Amino acid sequence: MTLDAQTVAALAQRLDECALHARDTTKITDDHPDMDWADAYAVQDALCGRQLARGARLVGYKAGLTSFAKMRQMGVDSPVFGYLLDAHALVDGGECKAAELIHPKVEPEIAFVLGRELKGPGCHIGAVLAATDFVLAGIEVIDSRYRDFKFDLKSVIADNTSAARFVVGGQPLAVAGSELRTAGVVMEKNGLPVAFGAGAAVLGHPATAVAMLANHLGALGRSLPAGSIVLSGGITEAVAVAAGDHVSLRLQGAGSTSIRFA
Repeated sequence: MTLDAQTVAALAQRLDECALHARDTTKITDDHPDMDWADAYAVQDALCGRQLARGARLVGYKAGLTSFAKMRQMGVDSPVFGYLLDAHALVDGGECKAAELIHPKVEPEIAFVLGRELKGPGCHIGAVLAATDFVLAGIEVIDSRYRDFKFDLKSVIADNTSAARFVVGGQPLAVAGSELRTAGVVMEKNGLPVAFGAGAAVLGHPATAVAMLANHLGALGRSLPAGSIVLSGGITEAVAVAAGDHVSLRLQGAGSTSIRFA
C-alpha cells in the first residue's frame, strides 16, 4: 500500500458523502496517482465500515469487469469486486428514487443466493454450484460518484465498483439441471427491449465470477456466508435511466423482476 490510514479514511469519507448527497467528484487517482490495488480495496473497506457504523447490514457482494476482453483491455486478470448492503436493496417491482442518484444506469444480472458458506482459495465453478441454493433475475443500478462517469479502475474499486441499488426477483431457479451459460436475458425500458444476452457473457459462465470473488475474499481471510446474494456481473452494457423510466428483466427459466424510477 502507498496510502496511510488517514488518507484512506479521508477518501472513504469523500466518496461516502458524495453518495449520501448525490454529489459527484473527480476521480481520486487525480490526487493520488501512485495508489495501488491494495489502496483501492482499503478505501472500499473503509467506505463499507462507515456505512455499517450507521446501521447498514452486509447482505452480499457483486462482481464487475466480468468480460475477458475488458479485463485484457484494463490490464487485469480478475474481475473487480464490491459489496451489497440492505440499504442498496429495492423491493421487486418497487421504486427507486432517481433524485438520490447522480447518473444512474442499469445492468442485467444473474443473482446467486448461497445455501451454504463458500470460501477460497481454490474455489471453482463446481463448488459455487454446489453451494448455491438458487439463482434469480437481478437488475443492478450503478451510479459512479465520479464526474461524467470518468474514472480509472482503482478509483472505481474504491467507490465500491459504482454500486448504488439492486433488485432481485422472479422465480427461484435451481442450478441443478439448468444451463446458466445459455440462459437468456431480455431487459426492457418502458416496454421496449434495450438489452439482450446470455449467462456466458460473464466469464463464460456466471459461476466463474462467484468463484473468483470467493478466492478474492479468501485471500483476505473472509468468506461468502450462507444466505449471501451475489450479483455475478453485467451481462450486457449498462443502460442509462432517469425519473419516469420503468425497467424490467426476464431471465430464462426464472421469470422476471422490475423497478421504476420516481
